[in-house]
This record gives sequence, structure tokens and C-alpha cells, in this order.
Amino acid sequence: MAAKGTKFIHGATPSNIAPTADGKYEVTFTNGSTDVFDTVMAAAGRTADTAGLNLAAVGVEASPKNGKLQCVDEQTNVPYVYAIGDVLQGLPELTPVAIQAGIMLARRMFGGASEAMDYKNIATAVFTPIEYGAIGLSEEEAIEAYGEANLEVYHSEFVPLEWSLSPERETDTYSGFCKVICDKTANMNVVGMHYLGPNAGEVTQGYGVAMKKGFNFRDLSETVGIHPTTSEVFTTLTVTKSSGASAAAAGC
Repeated sequence: MAAKGTKFIHGATPSNIAPTADGKYEVTFTNGSTDVFDTVMAAAGRTADTAGLNLAAVGVEASPKNGKLQCVDEQTNVPYVYAIGDVLQGLPELTPVAIQAGIMLARRMFGGASEAMDYKNIATAVFTPIEYGAIGLSEEEAIEAYGEANLEVYHSEFVPLEWSLSPERETDTYSGFCKVICDKTANMNVVGMHYLGPNAGEVTQGYGVAMKKGFNFRDLSETVGIHPTTSEVFTTLTVTKSSGASAAAAGC
């Protein structure tokens, strides 16, 4: 985006927005700089529209900050009141997540099932100009959960074949990247997968079942990749972050 002319201001947020005499907006940033814009859009996030439900009448506790509910297996602090979807505090705000959680809740309540919704191993993607996909824990979350000494992180920078055909891609500056986080104390079980490159949603969805069922790094490395694809990079990882070696891929 920067190469196409989008200006980014790093390490600062707007502290003041004031209209100008000619109908524009002067924005002051926390780093002391100012700039003038025709339009200002603010991504302020979402709040849950629970205020009008009178939940307090039955004792349900909603966050005073955003109206969301703290639940365990979709159950609120009141045993007979349940909630699903974006209203849940600290859980993914994704439509397929809400649908699956609702199905599994109905099965537990009316079908004799006992399996709870797995909110951890959900494949998701961000459809930015360079797409990003992830399943499981981030590296920071894994360190917090397992301890840095108990993790092995495999990573690789790579140039997707479709990018290499276009000089405008500036592949020397903007490459693809993938990372696999493994628990060394549990047979190198994979606890997180991360991907930056084309078709991130398709790539991460493909590994979603494996993450949900559980697999280790050997299972991944012994899987034969499809060449030439970007997803096959996961099956050829050899460089660990702890080794200090370059993550840049070489050759085919």
C-alpha cells in the first residue's frame, strides 16, 4: 500500500480533529504532527447492543464498557441464560464462529452431546493487499501459555511464483512469510500456524482440520506438498527462529 502511495503514520494516533474554514479537517497526532484531510474515518470498534434487553433484571452481568458478556461455554453468570456470537467478551467476532457455536450449544442442550465449542483453533484470514491467515496461538500467546524455552518456531520468507512474474510486486522488499509454532514438551505438537501471502483464506482453511484434530511437526514435514503452490512452504520448513539462520527461502 505504501508503494502505491498510501501514507502511513507509525507510532501515533489522532489526538484532535478540527474542521477548517474550507470544509476540510485538520488532524493533530500524538507525536505532535498535523495534517489536513478531506475526509476522516475512525474505526472505533463495536459494542454489543445489550443495553435494551434489561439483562440486569435476571442478574446477567454485562460489561459496562462495551455491553459484552463473559461466558463459559456460551453460559452467562446466570445458569439458564446463554449467548452466542459477537456479544461474547474476548472471543472471535466472526459469523461462522457464531453459527458453529450455536449448533454445538443446541446439540449439548437438546441432543445429549457434551463437546464444547473450540474457540482456539479457528482458521481465519485478513484480506489486506498482502493477505494474512492464522490458526491457533500467536507466538506471544504461545510464550505466555508454554514458556519461550518450551517452544520451537519454524519460519520462512518466500516469493510466491505468481508474484515473481510481476516486477511491480517488489519481491525483494515485500515477500511472503509463514511460521509454525511447536510445543517441544509435547512431541512437537503444532500450536500455531501463520501465513502471509496470496490466498491466505484458502491456505489456512486447508490446515484447519489438522489443527483441530491435533498434529505435530513431523506430520507436517512428512506431508508431500503440491508444487508450485504457496501452501507447500509449510511442508518444507527447516529453519528455526532459535537457530538465528536466515529465514529467506532459496531455490524451488
